[in-house]
Amino acid sequence: MTEQAAANRYARALFEVSLDNGDPRRTDSDVAAFQKLVDGHPALGRVMRNRAISTVAKRSVVAAILDRTPETSPIVRRLLLMLSERGRLHLLPLLLAAYRDRLTAHLGIVRARVTTASPLDAGRVASITERLKAATGRQVTLETAVDESLVGGMVTRIGGTIFDGSLAHHLDRLRQRFMTA
Repeated sequence: MTEQAAANRYARALFEVSLDNGDPRRTDSDVAAFQKLVDGHPALGRVMRNRAISTVAKRSVVAAILDRTPETSPIVRRLLLMLSERGRLHLLPLLLAAYRDRLTAHLGIVRARVTTASPLDAGRVASITERLKAATGRQVTLETAVDESLVGGMVTRIGGTIFDGSLAHHLDRLRQRFMTA
């Protein structure tokens, strides 16, 4: 089983347990807080990813961290201890991303990415967000990126669908028409 597939299975199980027994948003924030802690301390991250360090030692480290963070939900505590016992703590970033995908889908939120040739101001981002919300009928979380090779226009990705309205794309299509004509 690939690491992504394993992370997806853990995320699915975590999400189902969170829906049944807790607050899925709190689960997200607790897992993210632990991941941020690991990311913020490079030595701790190396310990968690190092397969040469025993699972017993990793579990002890995780247990010590959880003892100092009593606000962490019991669901996330069990997950982190289980991952440490199974030598799967390195899956946490993939698991968190997969969990967030499930959470946003459950909440009716769609993620969109808009890439433009130059940075967008806040007003334009708000306008695009509202238009995407109207088009999809769902809440939209918009991420922006800049790619100067687009020349102008924008490329919008919503889930697996891409709408390419860039000037570079239109020029390429025009070039292809001239070549075939």
